[in-house]
Amino acid sequence: MGTCSNDAVNQLKALIDQVEEPLKITYQTVHQGYQAETLARFLKAREWNVTKAHKMLVDSLNWRVQNEIDNILTKPIVPTDFYRAVRDSHLIGMSGYSREGLPVFAHGVGLSTYDKASVNYYVQSHIQINEYRDRVVLPTASKKYGRPITTGVKVLDMTGLKLSALNQIKMLTIISTIDDLNYPEKTHTYYIVNAPYVFSACWKVVKPLLQERTRRKIQVLSGNGRDELLKIMDFASLPHFCKREGSGSSRHSEYANDRCFSLDHPFHQQLYNYIKQKSSESETSQPIKQGSFHINMPEPAVEGTEIAKTIESQMHKFEKGNGISGSLDRLKINDKSDHRTRHCP
Repeated sequence: MGTCSNDAVNQLKALIDQVEEPLKITYQTVHQGYQAETLARFLKAREWNVTKAHKMLVDSLNWRVQNEIDNILTKPIVPTDFYRAVRDSHLIGMSGYSREGLPVFAHGVGLSTYDKASVNYYVQSHIQINEYRDRVVLPTASKKYGRPITTGVKVLDMTGLKLSALNQIKMLTIISTIDDLNYPEKTHTYYIVNAPYVFSACWKVVKPLLQERTRRKIQVLSGNGRDELLKIMDFASLPHFCKREGSGSSRHSEYANDRCFSLDHPFHQQLYNYIKQKSSESETSQPIKQGSFHINMPEPAVEGTEIAKTIESQMHKFEKGNGISGSLDRLKINDKSDHRTRHCP
């Protein structure tokens, strides 16, 4: 960071040092000993405007306190079979590390259905993965590589992306808003692979709506991206859907047993066992209760709302232009009732 950047970090630190004790406590959980890097993330998210970054960080700390985010890793989703269903319908996992030590997170965007549980379970699970990444994965990588590692890379698999994805945009908007407001600048690069035509059509109109900072992070790779990704990671760290030579998903290939989305994958086993262990430590005399961990849903940012509406519009145009049956006329992604800050059912 340059002199101006260091000055901004120091100014923001001085402001955060003045917050009330509950916010200071959760702030320690957020920065994990890497204060300068954490403050810089919030500053980047607000174009290095100290006043705006301060508000963003304080709002995030209040959100954490109000929703007891520091305790979310003590709340396993039970029973295990139900959690497996959540994992099988929200496809996300960690496949390894880049050569620079950044964790590689894989997302099955096109094949995620979000149809096995209510929205609050998916939000709970997503935040748990975020918190485990920030409290366990990144600090461990930082110690291993001897330098602060505070970001990762994401490989987004668009295999199976169809018009029915419109039904998932509401869920994705909620998740992305939570990430934008509370986990900013956590992704170094987004790699998009196995992109079908429907994605390409939407991408052309969505790309100009993104902030330049975000656009620079996104790379749309040819086919399954295997050759390009091997420039930054070893073969073992490739997500399973990138391991076949040439294009296409490896959903039904010889690498099916290596699916990092599965609860049986080492990453998810470690995560789930960690949460169950923390639960037993915090509630030694209480049985684990079935039920979701309720999170207040944020109001989607203006940018995210505009992007969602644009995707909806493009999907409808694509549908009409291709004579696809099964009308989507009644599907509305951004009904006004969706924008209120609300408690999960």
